[in-house]
Amino acid sequence: MGVVFVMAMAMVTLPSQKAEASFSQGQSGPEIVAIQEKLLMEGYDIGIPDGVFGAQTTEAVKKYQASVGLTPDGVVGSYTYSKLMGSDLPTRSSYGVSRGSGVVRNLISAAFEYMGVPYVFGGTSPWGFDCSGFTQYVFRRVGIDIPRTADVQYYNYPKVSSGNLQPGDLVFFETYEPGPSHVGIYLGGGEMIQAGSSTGVTISPVFSGYFGARYIGAARVL
Repeated sequence: MGVVFVMAMAMVTLPSQKAEASFSQGQSGPEIVAIQEKLLMEGYDIGIPDGVFGAQTTEAVKKYQASVGLTPDGVVGSYTYSKLMGSDLPTRSSYGVSRGSGVVRNLISAAFEYMGVPYVFGGTSPWGFDCSGFTQYVFRRVGIDIPRTADVQYYNYPKVSSGNLQPGDLVFFETYEPGPSHVGIYLGGGEMIQAGSSTGVTISPVFSGYFGARYIGAARVL
């Protein structure tokens, strides 16, 4: 019996972190921003939280893993995620976007590729965006043409209440002129990605701070 037991144990393979759902170098999106921000809070240098899992983020993950007794492979699997984030690895993204949600997920991933691009009034390309130039460009990346300006984007699509917002919805604000004059792409969790005049493409809260006082509504394209 002892020999049989040893042989049976030898056939058991412990689950590999890499075999499970995980985040690793080369990926991008809002989930990566959350991981990067947490690493920064823990004192690890990842540069600017840009939503891109690059070499610098990988090295920070490895250092964190070594500090908590995990194999430093640079992959944020279930063990690393639970240690770092204090919760289970989500089957849905931290911003509520299903990993298999097709166009919406591609839209948000595309938006994050332009984190840090400077604001240019009238800008419609990765050399520089204004708010609606950014939203138009990102939607075009997933094969959807939307109007050029924030006001026309607002009036052209069905309205969505704040309680029913979903990732990928357009959120609108009254800023430098009456009516919808600023627009961003809703990420979930009360946050959007937008091209701000003083920040360039960045993540901002929708319902608090500067934009919270100027929020006027949302529209659904997808």
